Amino acid sequence: MRDCQRGRGSHDRPRRCHTDRSSRRWQNGGLVWGVCVSQSERMEQCACVERELEKVLHRFVMYGHQSEERLDELLRSVCEIRGQLVAFGVQDGDLSVLSQTMAQCCKNIKETVQMLASRHKDIHGSVSKVGKAIDRNFDAEVSAVVAETVWDSPERQKYLSETIVEHLYRQGMLNVAEDLCQESGVVIDMSMKQPFLELNRILEALRMQDLRPALEWAVTNRQRLLDLNSSLEFKLHRLYFISLLNGGIGNQLEALQYARHFQPFASQHQRDIQILMGSLVYLRHGIENSPYRTLLETNQWAEICNIFTRDACALLGLSVESPLSVSFASGCMALPVLMNIKQVIEQRQCSGVWTHKDELPIEIDLGKKCWYHSVFACPILRQQTSESNPPMKLICGHVISRDALNKLTNAGKLKCPYCPMEQNPSDAKQIYF
Repeated sequence: MRDCQRGRGSHDRPRRCHTDRSSRRWQNGGLVWGVCVSQSERMEQCACVERELEKVLHRFVMYGHQSEERLDELLRSVCEIRGQLVAFGVQDGDLSVLSQTMAQCCKNIKETVQMLASRHKDIHGSVSKVGKAIDRNFDAEVSAVVAETVWDSPERQKYLSETIVEHLYRQGMLNVAEDLCQESGVVIDMSMKQPFLELNRILEALRMQDLRPALEWAVTNRQRLLDLNSSLEFKLHRLYFISLLNGGIGNQLEALQYARHFQPFASQHQRDIQILMGSLVYLRHGIENSPYRTLLETNQWAEICNIFTRDACALLGLSVESPLSVSFASGCMALPVLMNIKQVIEQRQCSGVWTHKDELPIEIDLGKKCWYHSVFACPILRQQTSESNPPMKLICGHVISRDALNKLTNAGKLKCPYCPMEQNPSDAKQIYF
């Protein structure tokens, strides 16, 4: 569908680049080849650092085992000496023997401490090798691929602080968020804080396997959840019913009474309700010994936390994931590619190809997880459309950007670069994704 909208075949993937033909040829050849080569080099660099990390971890494990063995051995020796002193006492003739024994014990302790300190020092050397491997294999300077003035504006700094504060509220770090608000001068309205406070309170209860706060919230917002076609309330009741089953035959009557909560969901979840009621037959012998033992799987608690977070965020008009987390993860995926491009550009002395403005020399695929809206790249200029340069649909059905339409217009006429059909440029209509 997207290919049809762009007026091109699926094999012709767009790239963000400049309109200059020579730079476009250079990009399709040298730059892409250089990035592919750099990817294999990057993998080798990661493997090199990983090997150093494995060495450090191995030494840490061995150091821990050896330390425990030696300390346990010393502890047993001291306890034996103490036991002998308590049992037999000290005679005048035994003082010389006792003195030698105590001296030998002190010597063993001193040698053990020196040995552990020496090996601990060796581990410090291994850790420093990891840092050197990182410095040797990776470029720590990333300012070359970042616009230096991006956060100069007070307005942008305010947006960044608000994004961080929202992320902290999402994570339940309320005290840290409050401190950041005070130090940065950001004022967050209580109406914005309250939903996050409630969500974190309910999630904390769910992690403690307490369903009551979540059930109260679901009942209060029942109609809005039904409008979203959400099954959250039913799954909460289901999980509470299972917790009663887990209590054994003593909860049989309470489980039967609680089953009345399933009545509003009978039409949508009939099969699930039948399974739950059938499990009551095996309650006397234990659900864990019955064909219904899958009802007791512990991963249901993690699942209900995810469902609650998703549906609660949907009611609040929020994304499930924090925008800061998404941006950070996207940056981690894009940064190595940008660093590779920077290196290739410097090697080929083509500094004018990338101006570091609001553009990228190539498209960076962040995976389907980061697809949030349709993106149209003009097949003619190979630039992503924007509000100032929106996509335009020609009367023949092909889509190009407005800038491309203006460039292709000649004497009030436009010839489609794909059909080619002659048409009036004014007949083109803007497309909204």
